[in-house]
Amino acid sequence: MRGTAAVVAFLLSREILLGVYGFSSPSSQTLSFTAGRTLTRKTTATTSRYSSSYDVDSDEEAEQRLGELTTATAVNGSNLKSPITNDASSDNRYSNLVVDLGLDGQLKHAGNLPSKRKASCYDVFCNRELKQENLAAVGFDMDYTLAQYQQPAFDKLAFDGAKEKLVHKLGYPEEVLDFEYDHERWTRGLIIDKERGNFLKIDRHKYVRVAYHGLEEISSSTRKYLYSRNFNKVESFSEKNYVNMDTLFQFVDAHLFALLVDMKDRGEYEFLDFKTYGEIYQQIRESVDLCHRDGVIKDEVARNPEKYIILDKGTIPMLKRYREAGIKTFLLTNSYWEYTSTAMNYLYHGKRVDDELQKKNEWIELFDLCIAGSCKPAFMLDPYLQLFRVNMEDGSLKNTDGVYEIDALGPNGAEEFLKQGKVFQGGNWQHLHKMLGIQAGDSILYVGDHLYADVLRSKRTLGWRSVFIMPELEDEIRVFDETSELRRKITLLRRMRDELELKAEDLRRKSDPEDPSVKQTLQELEEDDAVIKANLSGMLEEWHASFHPIWGAMFNAGYQDSRFAFYVENYACLYTSRASNLGLYSKSRCFRTTMEMVPHDKLLARRDVVLDSSDPWEES
Repeated sequence: MRGTAAVVAFLLSREILLGVYGFSSPSSQTLSFTAGRTLTRKTTATTSRYSSSYDVDSDEEAEQRLGELTTATAVNGSNLKSPITNDASSDNRYSNLVVDLGLDGQLKHAGNLPSKRKASCYDVFCNRELKQENLAAVGFDMDYTLAQYQQPAFDKLAFDGAKEKLVHKLGYPEEVLDFEYDHERWTRGLIIDKERGNFLKIDRHKYVRVAYHGLEEISSSTRKYLYSRNFNKVESFSEKNYVNMDTLFQFVDAHLFALLVDMKDRGEYEFLDFKTYGEIYQQIRESVDLCHRDGVIKDEVARNPEKYIILDKGTIPMLKRYREAGIKTFLLTNSYWEYTSTAMNYLYHGKRVDDELQKKNEWIELFDLCIAGSCKPAFMLDPYLQLFRVNMEDGSLKNTDGVYEIDALGPNGAEEFLKQGKVFQGGNWQHLHKMLGIQAGDSILYVGDHLYADVLRSKRTLGWRSVFIMPELEDEIRVFDETSELRRKITLLRRMRDELELKAEDLRRKSDPEDPSVKQTLQELEEDDAVIKANLSGMLEEWHASFHPIWGAMFNAGYQDSRFAFYVENYACLYTSRASNLGLYSKSRCFRTTMEMVPHDKLLARRDVVLDSSDPWEES
């Protein structure tokens, strides 16, 4: 009944659309096939008035036509069932496919494709299809997105500043000042257990694969006891005592916390004995955050930007390309105006500028709108946040009435409102949508480095399309490529292990388990399994260590996807290593996903697998 009701509701909504909004009714079109059959389908004579960034291809129509295709034996005869193989002797990977589908002579450039597809560390990777020409606006975060920072120099500003605050303002032991920062110890995607002083790497199924207490590794048995054997509760790792390391900014918090956990555990300081791990973490967080607000970090960067900010020669051309394509651009950053001006002027001019040139803020012409001090993720959640206009000369703020003021200015209210100045502080998504004339969230593409505040929240709450920026991705790709042979061997060895186990299961099911020869064979199979397991363990450890000696591959936990990979795949429409990589593509670029497969599809897709359709319960 639910299915019937859904169909009726769909048909009614379709008729309403056709009648009320004036969409043209479908016309008939006949498709002919070489098999001699004909198939009639419905096609839309005119396009809808609303175009979505999801409208990449007509694949949805193809899915709806699957039922109708049963009337035809095959497209182009029976060729769909014939095997398609790459011709190793040919320079063109698709030559056999083109011939098999009868497309030779119809495709003008397929034969000119290179013998191998080039992959680059600067590619933009797609999780969810996106059509750029249907975007109305593209927005950018600034820190670690448009402005990349030199490591570890930039982090040390926050690390050293936080140490000073912990010791001189909060009374921590003087020895804290001797702490040394090591950014290479950490990787993105970890989880901090504030209450226990632990650092965790978990897989997509929330199983903890690696765990450290401070700087000391937690044993397997302790790790499982703490995080896997809670019979009355399953940890979600989203509770308030857990912190996800979603951004590079959190490496400073993590290292200070790990060092202080070790110091507390040594029991040498009574001051720390009276503090919980959670209290220590909270005071670290407050100290680091204060460094971002009181000038410890940003005053130093303003004095010497070339020491801390990485110049990417592709950033400005990328922004100009979007503007020239007629796509609106906006800057939405949590940094306040004074620092935003400093960083963006450096990126725009390629050097530190004097006060007179900085006050001109020529870079602002790259954007239709700039919102500093945006307080993300609250910007995307709280509809009551006030919008202030920024005076670019002195940074002073002026109240606005936001959406009400724009509406009061008449039909072109947004345009008139922005003529008074297009730099703001605070506000919320309603102000941004109103000023840019945005009707639907999926017409905005937002580019940021924070998996929660920039990607997950904008996607889940507002329906914005998203690009996740990961500078570390370039190294991950290089290492993955360099270790591809080791990964291939691991994959093949796991397949062998699985097949040997299936052989043992067949033997147990079909043979007398008391037969001495059967017992012998099963014993030998168990011994084979032990040998393979031992080798796999070492090979997997070697493969993971190639990425990071402690935490392994960022996108993997054991043999599974890491939780970090799970969130990137589910919430980032696109991801890449630099924002400037987007400038390598025109407005016409459609980003497409690969065809996804579940485990049974992956098994049957292998060339060394054949499908056995016989019923094992009916075997004699």
